Amino acid sequence: MGGFFKSSIGRKVAMALSAFFLMIFLLQHLSINILSVFSPDTFNEVSHFMGTNPIVQFALQPVLIFAVVFHFVMGFILELRNSKARKVSYAKNNGAANSTWFSRNMILSGITILAFIVLHFIDFWFPEINTKFIQGDWSGTMEGVEGFRYYEELVHKFVSPLRVGAYVIAFVFLGLHLAHGFASAFQSVGASTIRKKQLQTFGKAYAIIVPAGFIFIALYHHLNH
Repeated sequence: MGGFFKSSIGRKVAMALSAFFLMIFLLQHLSINILSVFSPDTFNEVSHFMGTNPIVQFALQPVLIFAVVFHFVMGFILELRNSKARKVSYAKNNGAANSTWFSRNMILSGITILAFIVLHFIDFWFPEINTKFIQGDWSGTMEGVEGFRYYEELVHKFVSPLRVGAYVIAFVFLGLHLAHGFASAFQSVGASTIRKKQLQTFGKAYAIIVPAGFIFIALYHHLNH
């Protein structure tokens, strides 16, 4: 098994598996955040459940952090290897004729998304860690706020037009990243070529709907704060 994951194919499979996990997480994250638009109370209840559930906090959350780090580290490794390979192949043929510029430069979208994740952690994850694990406050409440604090904290983050702009740009890049990465992930695990067209169609829909959903949430709260 160790030899498999040291091989080029093994790395691509591992990259694909981490991508699948993160894509499922994005759907789950969007499904919770969209509640803030339609029902702040429900959003607060679900957020409090996720934020205090021991399985989520002590089992799933570490797995998520590992998957994010692993996906980006493995992506950089594969990109470096692909870059070296392209320097050789370009001397023989026109690589641009067989692939898009963006698919050959996934590292750029990856860096942009990584920068966004750092911002997202600073906005939400680090304060949560500080509140729950350092201050020891698991109540989900905040002084001056009736009920749970999660909705108020979310809306507050989207007051600044600069922060909202950063979120919008990041999710546009996420969409472009997903547009190529979705099909690539299935190809890496040997998905049937017969269903290639259906997977491409589904992948494009996913790459549009999920980022657009997050952009809608940010703009909605910015315009209605």
